[in-house]
Amino acid sequence: QVQLVESGGGSVQAGGSLRLSCAASGRTFSAMGWFRQAPGKEREFVAAINWRGSSTYSEDSVKGRFTISRDNAKNTVYLQMNSLKPEDTAVYYCAATGGRATSRTGEYDYWGQGTQVTVSS
Repeated sequence: QVQLVESGGGSVQAGGSLRLSCAASGRTFSAMGWFRQAPGKEREFVAAINWRGSSTYSEDSVKGRFTISRDNAKNTVYLQMNSLKPEDTAVYYCAATGGRATSRTGEYDYWGQGTQVTVSS
């Protein structure tokens, strides 16, 4: 049974940092990604990474602040979030696919339950 379990969310003041983790079980995936959904908004792409970690992609508003990485030995993907802003407040979801790393939500086969990130000003 495939499971993605996120952890590391919480509340932080603007300018602070958090590190999200997503542990996958049941199989390995060629690409994994992070998405987020704020109240009243659609789920949006944050970052994605391929199997080797040689290719990463991120949404423009997080470039230079967020870094995605993965540890294949642990079957875990991470999202290091620095210089957090109130507009980063959302539920963050981990996603995995047997295909290529992409920003398209429909290309991901498996999703975690989400972890709340709240950034106060």
